[in-house]
Amino acid sequence: MSVVITGIGCVSGMGNGAEEHLEAFRTPRSGLGKITLFQTKLRVPVAEVKMTDAQLKDNLGLSADGLFSRTALLGMTASRQAYDDAQLSTGSLRIGLVSSSSVGGMDLSEQFYPQYAANPRKGRLRMVAHHDVGDHTEAIARYLGLEGFRTTISTACSSSANAILFGARMIEQGLLDVVIAGGSDALCRFTLNGFNSLMILDSGPCRPFDESRAGLNLGEGAGYVVLQSEKSLTQDSKIYCRLTGYANANDAYHQTASSPEGEGAFRAMHRALAKAGISPAQVDYINAHGTGTNNNDLSESTAIGRLFGEGIPPFSSTKSFTGHTLGAAGGLEAVFSVLAIHNGVVYPNLNFTTPIAQTGLSPVTEMLQGQDVATVLSNSFGFGGNNASLIFQK
Repeated sequence: MSVVITGIGCVSGMGNGAEEHLEAFRTPRSGLGKITLFQTKLRVPVAEVKMTDAQLKDNLGLSADGLFSRTALLGMTASRQAYDDAQLSTGSLRIGLVSSSSVGGMDLSEQFYPQYAANPRKGRLRMVAHHDVGDHTEAIARYLGLEGFRTTISTACSSSANAILFGARMIEQGLLDVVIAGGSDALCRFTLNGFNSLMILDSGPCRPFDESRAGLNLGEGAGYVVLQSEKSLTQDSKIYCRLTGYANANDAYHQTASSPEGEGAFRAMHRALAKAGISPAQVDYINAHGTGTNNNDLSESTAIGRLFGEGIPPFSSTKSFTGHTLGAAGGLEAVFSVLAIHNGVVYPNLNFTTPIAQTGLSPVTEMLQGQDVATVLSNSFGFGGNNASLIFQK
């Protein structure tokens, strides 16, 4: 059963909605800047969504007094765009929601804890009730009026790619007609300090796939696609492209690092191509995971070289624009992949000058427009070697 993309939605440090993101890519304009959402001693660039929680609530038509995690607010923003773009109705269609996150409602827990630590009788306990990673999924379902199947996936940085993968399988098995799939993550002290403890934050703008790369920049945002079975379409349905291939694999090499040989990444890409029934030579663009860390970029570029040999297609990492949005990365980059096909573009990999010595691969450094982009491979690789790859085609 063919699975098509009929709606997209995105919000990140680059902007709100598909058009703002495309304009930022064309400029080019990165979403990176100073931390303003909370106090911290760290002086590292991050990609914040340029809206406060109050502004997000107002845009969504929510009460100013309503208690929502920032993850939920970002997720509602992007999923609403996707839902409206696909012109869905909750009539006879069996609509599911598969969302993902890594930090969930951590921002509210961080607001609660100082008061509680000072006095266990203080603090707003309702904040803790929103801590669970699945809470944002329930918030999205309530906001969109979805009463059917919904679930949450949390597999670190491959989370929302796996959400899309799982949604496609539900449709292919005839269990659902439509799935809104993607993920959302908000910046918080926990992730900022956690990645700092791993010593993989760059003090300047990240440089994916560059020999001088020194770490990643964190970001926040949300990205969702509407997956739909071909048989449930109407004459008025808009189709962006198809999701023809997907796979995940785990190299089980280390708790946080990927294997130097890129074994899990290689297997995920290879199996996704096999699922789509195409050869590596048919890929027109790779939206790489490309975090800017020493380990990830060497591992991923090694895997790309293994799979594509001398015929490596144009590739780039968009994390130099959005920062690494963790559980939302796969969803955002799925939207970017869909837009690459729909608009015939390939995105630039900012801040690149020198190829990694061991692989010698060079990403695209300028926005390519007017391209015949028929097939995009999108990679999302998480902690512990949890790797997912998606194939989008015209």
